[in-house]
Amino acid sequence: MAPVILIIDDDPHLREGFARLLGEEGYDARVAASADEGLQLMRDSMPDCVIMDVRMPGMSGLEALDHMRALPHCPPVIIMTAYSGTETAIRAMGHGAFDYILKPFDIPEALQLISRALEAGQRLREPASGVGPIVEDAAAAEGMVGDSPAMQALCKAIGRVAPTDALVLIRGESGTGKELAARALWRYSLRARRPLTVINCVAIPDTLLESELFGYEKGAFTGAQARHEGRIEQAAGGTLFLDEIGDIPLSLQAKLLRLLQEKQIQRLGGNETVAVDVRIIAATNADLERAVAEGRFREDLYYRLKVVTLWTPPLRDRLEDVPVLTETLLRRAAAELGRPNPGIEQAALLWLQSRAWPGNVRELANTLQKALVFNDGTPLRLADVRQAAESRPHSPRPGATPPAENDGRNDLPGDAETLSAIIRRSLADGLPAPFDRCMDIMGRAVVLEALRQCGGNRSQAARLLGLSRPTLLARMDKYGLKIETRISDNAV
Repeated sequence: MAPVILIIDDDPHLREGFARLLGEEGYDARVAASADEGLQLMRDSMPDCVIMDVRMPGMSGLEALDHMRALPHCPPVIIMTAYSGTETAIRAMGHGAFDYILKPFDIPEALQLISRALEAGQRLREPASGVGPIVEDAAAAEGMVGDSPAMQALCKAIGRVAPTDALVLIRGESGTGKELAARALWRYSLRARRPLTVINCVAIPDTLLESELFGYEKGAFTGAQARHEGRIEQAAGGTLFLDEIGDIPLSLQAKLLRLLQEKQIQRLGGNETVAVDVRIIAATNADLERAVAEGRFREDLYYRLKVVTLWTPPLRDRLEDVPVLTETLLRRAAAELGRPNPGIEQAALLWLQSRAWPGNVRELANTLQKALVFNDGTPLRLADVRQAAESRPHSPRPGATPPAENDGRNDLPGDAETLSAIIRRSLADGLPAPFDRCMDIMGRAVVLEALRQCGGNRSQAARLLGLSRPTLLARMDKYGLKIETRISDNAV
């Protein structure tokens, strides 16, 4: 019996087109135009998998997901949306979605995701319960900007772990947004109504760190005239974020281990054990493995911290996020400086995308702010951002040549160009990923010619090219090739 897949989307073209595609793949595809209709279909006959849009008239997809998960034997639910954003990804996973995909999606990847969801559904036939309230706060993911696969993976992980009380260790280079990730974990947790206490372990002198964290009893040292609760006790019931935990003194690591394992502490100078109900989130950019090998970090503490580890990706691994990051950071910097946001020219933006950014998002933010300080009100030019970054001894990525200042061109070479001309032009442009650009140009020409020869028949064109039909459809979406009967990916 074919697996039953329920598609819930208010876009009739996408809904029916996707159903036809899944039918060709051997699935029993059923459709609903609204969340209410989809819920009624599920109550009548439970499908094996649900694929649902987020933004629909009436009940939203996330609201419907809560109702679905309260149904007996709720199947895996895949959320899809054309409105990308880190907050949506976190909320979707926090509400219990199996996964989250962006429109327009890659069809082979979507089919693979459906296959995984069906496999997971076979193992999970018990009623699912909700994960608790989700904080509806648009600032929850403030600063966590980007639609790259690396950022989406991080946000999905945050969404999964935030509603639990698990200890989380956030690792990543300096400037990658570890504290932002910690704040997102807190805002979407069950402790969000209680404070988040942030302690930078390197900002407090070693001689004061123990008393600051654990508190002290009267007479514990000269000047201790009364009992004092430390920051850990003060955070009871809430969340404690220990930043730069990799640099905590070895002398304090045993006490910290006891806190993590037993949720107990002892104040400095005291013998009384104090129970503390607090969730711990820690972060570090240190090489903990090397610190353990060199005896600077306790091995038992290292393994205790590794319960759940999240990695914040460096900017060089998500350069496709530079445009949206630049827009966000410019808007924020302009507000802080009390001046209008001038925007940025395309050539300057392309140059920003050509850099490796060893200082990550923090370095990009500083560069843009400096350029804005000396800006005359016109859009930032290539010369402006280069001058702002020149004090930082970092060069563009190997092989990347910044475009000329007046070069705002971002169009692809024309079809009439020879192969060698296309290659020369793509390499000379200085734009990111010239190899991928060349391959896309040639790939588009090959697919277009196959479709022309087959009169627009996609099945015949796929056979001619030696591709599966879903792969051909994915290529057409990627290259912007349209046929009247293709699936619409327009947002509604």
